[in-house]
Amino acid sequence: MLIIHKIRLPLQKITKIEMNLFNKLASDRTALITSIVMGAFIIYPNINDLFWHSKYEDVEFLTFFFCRYLFFCVLIWLLLRVNIRRLNILTFSKRLLKTLLLSIIAYGIYAFMSLAVLSKHIDCFTGILLFQFVVTCLLCTLTGHVFTMYNEQKNKELEIAQLKTENLQSRYNALSSQVNPHFFFNSLNSITALVREGKTVQTLEYIRKLSEVFRYILQSDKKGLVCLKEELNFLEALRYMFEVRYANKLHFLIDVPEEKREILPIPVLSLLPLVENVIKHNVIDSDNTMEITIVLNDRDELIISNPVHEKLDKSNCNGIGLSNLEERFTLLTAKKITIEKNDTVFKVTLPLIN
Repeated sequence: MLIIHKIRLPLQKITKIEMNLFNKLASDRTALITSIVMGAFIIYPNINDLFWHSKYEDVEFLTFFFCRYLFFCVLIWLLLRVNIRRLNILTFSKRLLKTLLLSIIAYGIYAFMSLAVLSKHIDCFTGILLFQFVVTCLLCTLTGHVFTMYNEQKNKELEIAQLKTENLQSRYNALSSQVNPHFFFNSLNSITALVREGKTVQTLEYIRKLSEVFRYILQSDKKGLVCLKEELNFLEALRYMFEVRYANKLHFLIDVPEEKREILPIPVLSLLPLVENVIKHNVIDSDNTMEITIVLNDRDELIISNPVHEKLDKSNCNGIGLSNLEERFTLLTAKKITIEKNDTVFKVTLPLIN
């Protein structure tokens, strides 16, 4: 249905933008930049040591300093990747435990490298280094937890929106299914009357028009909106059937510009319940002829009006047709129809989408 497409399209755009942003933030490039910045933050206490070494020790200490910095950059990058891409855990304590285990392994590697290669600058057992590893572990764990919670929230929002869309689809299908049986039984009654009167030619023509009507109904069953031209052409097929049924006591006056018929959409089978509503609630005979007027105003609103010749018996006036139309318009266009009635005129205004 078009309403489903209309809902899904903005939803898909928003979701795509948000997920692209999420993927961008979670990309390797961003993780690398983050690790470089966080690495500088982690080893900041060691920067002060650079000013306490003699000129002869500068090269050696700078080498040690940058090796340490690169080690933390790589460690942060790996922990970020693991927390964002690998650990899909909603419990913070479990995530922290696994990240802490990886940090301990990294600490062991760092200690081994310091003892084996940089023996002159052994600091692998100092409190500052342990603190740096703890901060790295906490920051990466927290970052991964935030990303996971964000991703989980977006998935839930997407599932809720999908359920709402499917609910709209089900409601629309249920409302549309009410149209066909209602019109079908009225048509059978008209054919029965023609057969009883022995009007063979009119019966065959009526059946042909009826087949055109049902072809339109069947072909439009999978559509939510159709162009106004299709709906008015459908009404032309109905015209013959109603004129035969009421012996030219029912007339239609249609005033809609041709250029507007092609571009304005309308919920499928919107005019049929309105015409049936006129027939159902009014007396149509020689003394009370009926003219249904269909015009398009300057605001692209389709106005369907008719004189009121109310029946005395209102027991069958349950209003299902109009309530059905109101709900379908709300679902398909997010607009509400307007119904006006007084002692002389009944008017329904259908707001079309330009």
